[in-house]
Amino acid sequence: MLGRTQFEVLEALALGTARTQRELAETTKRSLGTVNKALKELGEAGLADKGGITAAGRAALEPYRAQRAVFIAAGFGTRMVPITFNTPKPLVRVHGIRIIDRLIDGCLAAGITEIYVVRGYLSELFDQLLYKYPMIKFLENPAYNEANNISSALVARYLLSNAYVFEADLLLKNPAIITPYHYTSDFLAIKKQRSDDWCFRVKDGIITEEKVGGEGDDIWQMVGISYWNENDGHKLSQDIQEVYASPGGKERYWEQVPLVYRKEHYAVAIRECREEDVVEIDTFGELKAIDKTYDV
Repeated sequence: MLGRTQFEVLEALALGTARTQRELAETTKRSLGTVNKALKELGEAGLADKGGITAAGRAALEPYRAQRAVFIAAGFGTRMVPITFNTPKPLVRVHGIRIIDRLIDGCLAAGITEIYVVRGYLSELFDQLLYKYPMIKFLENPAYNEANNISSALVARYLLSNAYVFEADLLLKNPAIITPYHYTSDFLAIKKQRSDDWCFRVKDGIITEEKVGGEGDDIWQMVGISYWNENDGHKLSQDIQEVYASPGGKERYWEQVPLVYRKEHYAVAIRECREEDVVEIDTFGELKAIDKTYDV
């Protein structure tokens, strides 16, 4: 198994985001000395050389590769009415492109071709995706109108190992935040001093609390994109089912399973992104502000 710094350096070499020691230090946010030590270790193991990553190095990254993506797309999109009366929110077009398309394209660019969409509201309209994305498989959520999104996770619970989980209504601006390799389970988040939205408290890079609103140096605003490694995915398949079956379980958000109700089973890392990387469009008013064609 690779050490964390070894992984980060090898990942940067594999993705071509850095080549020199200084670039690697900037990309990994490690000191030059730490990067030099990791490069020496990787070289001794035959995983890197002066030309960059070796074939053995690429093979060493394979256990960390994202294998599939699961899209949570079953909800009503109530706050986006009237546009969602006849169109599920993920299929709403922004500047002519469906919201979910940008997310799927980001997955394909990262080499993720095993894609599942959990659908419910106006489910048949998602069939149109197959013309552009014939690899998509649909999962039906029969409880979408009587339970929160934990019901969608329940449907997909056996697919969450080595998997991304996406809220399917996020407007992706920077596809590069969907990366092919992950050292551990993680949640995308934006560093904030204050947030009125769903956010995390974080210590040493690990999520310690999920809450609505907060302020301080340890506050990160949640972005609805997460990754779950093999072990955590297996645990989620059991924990989601148990929480769903518990009193009030149907009212939970799915990520509250690993971050609140079974948090002792997980150590979920933060993966930083910027506000300009991804936008959550919550209301029809916000949609009109982004795409003026709706402002009529």
